Amino acid sequence: MKTINIIIYILIINLITYAMMYIDKKRAKKGKWRIKESTLFILVFCGGGIGGIAGMKIFRHKTKKTRFVIGFPAIIIMQVLAIIVFCAI
Repeated sequence: MKTINIIIYILIINLITYAMMYIDKKRAKKGKWRIKESTLFILVFCGGGIGGIAGMKIFRHKTKKTRFVIGFPAIIIMQVLAIIVFCAI
């Protein structure tokens, strides 16, 4: 039961992150109020890395910002390493 809950959580947080990247891109094009960069990073840190990277690639959003191009994958790598260490204990 715990595993399915984790899978559902990961799917939802990635969908939310992906959607936020889409919304932010649309707002940027229209010159409207934007989603804070810190909010996007928090979503990625909470498990939405795949959705964040997919949003970057598909919508061509934040791809010129080194902080995002390096930051999103770095967070995913740290999370994978943490899971490996946690599971090895």
